[in-house]
Amino acid sequence: MPHARNRNPSPIPEVTWDTGLKEMNETWKGAIACLGVAVFFVMTIGIIYWQVVDQPNKNWILRGTFSGLIWERRTHSLVIQTLTEDKTFVEIDVGNVGNPDIEVPFVRNLCWFNKTEFCYTWDSVAEVKISLEVNEETETECYSMSWAPVHCHVELKDCFSMTNVSWYGGASVRGQTWPINDQNATMQPFTVSNLKDNPSGFGSALERYFLGSSGVAVLVSPDIPLQLGVDSREQFCLQSLPSMERLPLQYTVCVARDVKAAHQEAVQQLSQHRRELPNRKALWLPFWKLLTSVDSGPKVERELRTFSNRLRRHQLGEGVISLNEHSTTLLSDMDHDYLNSRRRGMSKRLTRDLPLVKLLNISITLSPFLAVDTTQFHTSLMDGTEAYWLSLPSAPQGQLVPVMSQWRGKFCVKLNITNPGAVSWFLDRVGSLQAHLGMEYIILEGGEGNLFEEQGLRSPQALGGDSYISLLADVATRIGDTTIVTAGTQSSHKPLFVRMTPLQSDWSLMGLRGIIPSLLHHTLLGYNFLIPDAVGGSLSGDLVSDEELFIRWLEIAAFLPVISFHTPPWVVGEERVMNLTRTYIAKHQRDVVPLIEKYAEEWRITGNPIYRPMWWLSPSDPMTFTIDDQFLIGDEVLVAPVVERGTLQRDIYLPDGGFQWQDSQNAQVFDGGTFLQDYPVALEEVAVFLRRS
Repeated sequence: MPHARNRNPSPIPEVTWDTGLKEMNETWKGAIACLGVAVFFVMTIGIIYWQVVDQPNKNWILRGTFSGLIWERRTHSLVIQTLTEDKTFVEIDVGNVGNPDIEVPFVRNLCWFNKTEFCYTWDSVAEVKISLEVNEETETECYSMSWAPVHCHVELKDCFSMTNVSWYGGASVRGQTWPINDQNATMQPFTVSNLKDNPSGFGSALERYFLGSSGVAVLVSPDIPLQLGVDSREQFCLQSLPSMERLPLQYTVCVARDVKAAHQEAVQQLSQHRRELPNRKALWLPFWKLLTSVDSGPKVERELRTFSNRLRRHQLGEGVISLNEHSTTLLSDMDHDYLNSRRRGMSKRLTRDLPLVKLLNISITLSPFLAVDTTQFHTSLMDGTEAYWLSLPSAPQGQLVPVMSQWRGKFCVKLNITNPGAVSWFLDRVGSLQAHLGMEYIILEGGEGNLFEEQGLRSPQALGGDSYISLLADVATRIGDTTIVTAGTQSSHKPLFVRMTPLQSDWSLMGLRGIIPSLLHHTLLGYNFLIPDAVGGSLSGDLVSDEELFIRWLEIAAFLPVISFHTPPWVVGEERVMNLTRTYIAKHQRDVVPLIEKYAEEWRITGNPIYRPMWWLSPSDPMTFTIDDQFLIGDEVLVAPVVERGTLQRDIYLPDGGFQWQDSQNAQVFDGGTFLQDYPVALEEVAVFLRRS
């Protein structure tokens, strides 16, 4: 009989010793795993809490008496705030140094001197050194920033936020705005270029200086190559150039109680040179451009006499007749022919006619360029003075070969302004023209641009960046204090006039609308003695036919340092235009020039601009930060021209400063801080308000 199988009546299954041990091990393993997960979870929460909650987002790096420098961990920004954190002066994005995705604490100081210095090595890519200087007398605090790349080909880039800050300064651009927040410029070398050839470049007046409405000034080291980019309404960025020399990025950020105080501090640091005044006789004289297409010196002289007689016939008073470079060359060649004829005893007509040029008040135009098809250039190659022109050696120890470029449609070479012999030759040429033509004013064109860098060539060390413009300003100063240059950088202290960029003959920012922003930009950078573009605009070279545009432009020009004309008033309209031209020339001489001379002396002593923005009298009033169609002459005259077509009224804001303003037309008095909406301004008038205590 088969063996009967025992049955377990219990509902719990049978469990042997082995199987029980196995199941017990599985249970402990599960418990341990759960515990591990829990521990990991708690650690993760702790780390997150430490990073987000426990670890501060802001780390104070340096502290002054009223401001401090903060490291914003989340935004990778350096922020200068008041110690009470109720006001932000500036936010600087430095997250581009190293890897912005890597959390960098940036709080450990590697140097410490009286708690005024901070050093750090950023992600083994760049070293930064920041020092703080407190000026208790002027109540300003300056943070000197110095970034140095650890490796070659590292591009250093710091970006300054435009959020809640209106920025001014930098460089002139086509379509100048005030402030610069609305500008847009691709990253490019921060040097002066010819805006006619490079419309998207930087031109005319350029300084490594930026001013913010929050009371912050940024001054960039003048000795290092630099690039600048502006993202409209977002930020402007300073960037170094990649180089085997590991070029640094150095700048100073100064903060003060308001924008005016910040600017006054910056002016003292911008230039340590003594400021000199140019010859102010030019302020009294309108400049008239002679438009002619003749092909000989005698014809130029005949055109000069005809134009001068016409000015007298229309009772437009004494002025300066300006010749372009082509007409200057023709007169110069005529002078050469005249000298030769006198030696041969020929042509009494020439000996009688040429001196008549001396009776006229003229300005001539010269440039450092010389056409390669001229006798002077060929002679320089023959007599071994090819070093008079910017050149490069044909081999490491080879002969110098002049670098060619184009100027006014011709192949040319450019004066080697670092060569004393070349400068003497150029000054001798000017002296010869002065002796034979009797001109008092000289316009020096063509300093803009870097001939080597534009052609992808390595610049000599003495001619890097904008050095040519600064050296040309030195030459201009040697010529005399009535010399006019077409660009300025690091030369605002010199006794020179600076000609503003030519404008279009329209109502846009490229034309009339851009006059006041450009004026404020130039004077903020220290270039107060301006030759503004001609009434009606001269960029196209055509005569202006829009009578309203001419009149509104004339009204603005009457309050600028010099009135200049490209289109004669008799071309534009009938007697009304002629009468208004006489009226505003007389007003300029009677009312404006004495004011300029008064505040010119203040500029020489203090550096305060002659022409001032609205915030100058009310530096804490946000309403004044973006006004770009009004300006002040000193502290006592407010000018509010009409800058829109077909308009006989405009909005006017009178800044507050504990004083009143009186309309010069109707003697009506308004309190400071008043906003005048749709204030009537007739076509023949410009709104002018006089400050009353």
